[in-house]
Amino acid sequence: MRKSCDCATCSAAILLALLFDRWLGDPPSRFHPVAWLGWWIGNIRVRAPQSGAASRFIYGALAIGGSALALGGVACRLQRLWQRHSWGWFIDAGLLWLLISLRGLLRAGDAVAAALEQGDLTTARRQLSWHLVSRDTATLDASQVAAATIESLAENTSDSIVAPIFWYVIAGLPGALVYRFLNTADAMLGYRDAEREWLGKAAARLDDAANLIPARATALGMILAAPVVEGRVGDALRIWRRDAGLTASPNAGHPMSAAAGVLGVELEKVGHYRLGAGLAKPTVVDIRRTQRLCVAGVGVSLVLLMGLHWAWQKITDYLRRSQHD
Repeated sequence: MRKSCDCATCSAAILLALLFDRWLGDPPSRFHPVAWLGWWIGNIRVRAPQSGAASRFIYGALAIGGSALALGGVACRLQRLWQRHSWGWFIDAGLLWLLISLRGLLRAGDAVAAALEQGDLTTARRQLSWHLVSRDTATLDASQVAAATIESLAENTSDSIVAPIFWYVIAGLPGALVYRFLNTADAMLGYRDAEREWLGKAAARLDDAANLIPARATALGMILAAPVVEGRVGDALRIWRRDAGLTASPNAGHPMSAAAGVLGVELEKVGHYRLGAGLAKPTVVDIRRTQRLCVAGVGVSLVLLMGLHWAWQKITDYLRRSQHD
C-alpha cells in the first residue's frame, strides 16, 4: 500500500466524501462495493471445508488473508492511475464515499426511533433486527430496544465511518478498502456457532486489530463532543475507563461505554454486559441524542486523527531533513 497522504489532500477528500454521503446516501446494492465484497465472502463461506476445526481455520485464514492482500494490491495499481493528476483527490473522495455510511446509519436509527415514538414496539423490534443487530429482538421491551439501538449506532460510528477514514489517512484507498473487506468478513463469518467459529476466527482477529485505534478515537471523540447533547465530559470519561473492557469484543465496548457515559444511560445486553450500570434506562429520546452525538463525535474524532497525522508528518519531515544535513 502507498504511503499516507498529505494532510491537505486527505482533508479535502474526506470532507467531500462526507458531503457525498450526506447528499446522496448509499447507492443501490448492485453498484455498492461493500455488497460486492459480501458476495465474495459468501463464496468463500460456501466453498469452505465441511468438517475439521483446523482445516476450516486454515482455509478461512488463507482465503480472507489472501483476498485482503490481493484486493489491496489491485487497489494500489488502480490508484496510481489517477494519482498522477491534480484531480486525483476527487476520485479518492468519490470512492471513499462508497466505503462510509453515516447517512445510512442515522436512517437506521430513525426507523427504530420513529416506531417507538408511535408506540409501535413490534415494528421497532423488527426495524432494529433488520437494520442494526443480529440478536433476537422478539422479547425486548421499549427500553431494551432503545439500548440496543444506541449500542449499535455508537459501535457502527467507529466501524462504518471513523475506521475506514482512519485507514484512508494511513494507507490511502487501498487501506480503506481492505479495512471494509475485513470488517465485512467479520460481520459475516465472525460468529461462535458451529459452522463459523473456526472459519471466521482469522477474520475476527484481523478486524479486531484493524479497529484497535479507530474504536478508541471514536470513544474519545464522542466524549469530547458530550456538550452537544448536554453530557458531561468527566462523567463520560469515568464510565469509559470503567466499562470499556466489559464486552467480549476488545473494541466495541469503547464507543458504546463512551456513549453510555455521555448520555447518562445504562446499556445492557442481558447475560453479556451492562455499560453505565446504575444510570437511567434509555428511552427513544436518547436514540435521538445518540444520532446527534454520532455526527459530532465523527467530527471531533477526525480532527483528532488529522491533528495527529499532521504532527507525525512534521516529525518525520524533520527527521528526514536532519539525516540529509
